[in-house]
Amino acid sequence: MARNIVLLVPGPLDAPTGGSIYDRRMVETLRRRLWRTEVVELDASFPSPTQAALDRARRQLADVCTGAIAIVDSLALGAMANLIAREASRLRIVALMHLPVAATVGLDGDTAALVEDNERRALAAAALVVVTGRAALPLLARYDVPPGRIALVEPGTDPAPLARGTRMPVELLCVGTLNAAKGHEMLLHALAAVPERSWHLTCAGSLTRDAATAARVRTAVTTLGLAERVTLAGDLDRDALAACYDRADLFVLATRQETYGMAVAEALAHGLPVVATTTGAIAELVGSEAGLLVPVGDTAMLTEALTRALNDASLRARLAEGARRVRDRLPTWNHAADRMAIALAALDLHG
Repeated sequence: MARNIVLLVPGPLDAPTGGSIYDRRMVETLRRRLWRTEVVELDASFPSPTQAALDRARRQLADVCTGAIAIVDSLALGAMANLIAREASRLRIVALMHLPVAATVGLDGDTAALVEDNERRALAAAALVVVTGRAALPLLARYDVPPGRIALVEPGTDPAPLARGTRMPVELLCVGTLNAAKGHEMLLHALAAVPERSWHLTCAGSLTRDAATAARVRTAVTTLGLAERVTLAGDLDRDALAACYDRADLFVLATRQETYGMAVAEALAHGLPVVATTTGAIAELVGSEAGLLVPVGDTAMLTEALTRALNDASLRARLAEGARRVRDRLPTWNHAADRMAIALAALDLHG
């Protein structure tokens, strides 16, 4: 069993993002298995760190004891390529790949090429690459990482109480940072085209991490005449978000890019029917019984799916029944931690 694990994460571990939730839950479950797991919080400026942030990261990595397993979150990985290459001879570097930063939606070509080169160098120095979603595997193929050095460890889901719902007007919930990848503008345009008007949408997720996208979403809410129907709630704490799930009748997500789809899994854990796009593991999670799925970027099909779900209460009820069946099959965080522990234990044995 590995005796020393250090997880290096960009910014605070308690940030309300999917990646941070994954990191935090892995730390909690590994510690319960008596693995000595330390968290090192890097500067929040990653993945585009200041020089001061890089200097601090150099010192933080140098302080990790020789022989330890150093797990580096993908948001910091490429920016730390030189540091990782230098420390790889004394540490067992594990790349925790939520998504290659070079594949981020909206990144310009020159920047993406530079980031990809840095990520390639960091991945070449890694003893193990842990991928948190099956959809990231094709993206990782271009980095020429040997398959034997890749482990797939998808997220778990916490048990949750069934949502009680609101029913009239139909309460829609969307959870995700307002950024270019999450598709909020597409969702708003689709909803604006739905003939049924008895609905309200709450969007829970940061309004500050991508200020330009948040500004466009605010403008769309106004120009589409949805100001009375849409609430941009921003980041919510655990209790407030749980209350949103409890009030919801339907979970909606027009995301353009996911490696898994943790928010969809959480919605299913609450027994909520889903209208979403087919990216990441969403199709696998929802299946044919718990929601209506549409291709990424197809506003017309999203409008049709939303129209069906909003106009037909019996359809929503059938999909909710399907979601309740699916919730019993969702993988747990204990299952996810088991897979992580197996991957790290094998690395320790062969280190």
